[in-house]
Amino acid sequence: MRLVVIAIGRLKQGPERELAERYRERFDDIGRKLGFRASKFMKFRKAGRAMPQRGSPKRLRNFGADPGEKPAGALDERGQNIDSAAFARHLGRWRDETSANTIFTIGGADGLSPDLQRKAKLRIAFGSATWPHQMVRVMLLEQIYRAATILAGHPYHRA
Repeated sequence: MRLVVIAIGRLKQGPERELAERYRERFDDIGRKLGFRASKFMKFRKAGRAMPQRGSPKRLRNFGADPGEKPAGALDERGQNIDSAAFARHLGRWRDETSANTIFTIGGADGLSPDLQRKAKLRIAFGSATWPHQMVRVMLLEQIYRAATILAGHPYHRA
């Protein structure tokens, strides 16, 4: 299963981008041992608008994603606050269901379209605070990496 993260905007050079890349690389290293393929990123440039319901079918196919595929996780301030172990269980279950992709979506300033929110298998919030979407991307990647370490029994997560 490949993890696909779809987000509004791109990370400029700097600490957020470096941290995001570090967690993505860490996940790719441990994820291969757990049956995950390399993670992919898709960026929409139209910041300030709600993320399109499906995006460009051609661009989705280029990332190995089916344009009609439902997102597994949508980052939404009104979503569920779940702990890292529960997130790992979701990720492990989606992997075991042998779907080709697990798609996570992160909206911009106006969030995600209501239709995309409804289609998501899980709506996730990182607490009740409002976070910049650049930080949410880093936080999501860290949680994906942490989930992989939990599934692998690695000591990174000490709960």
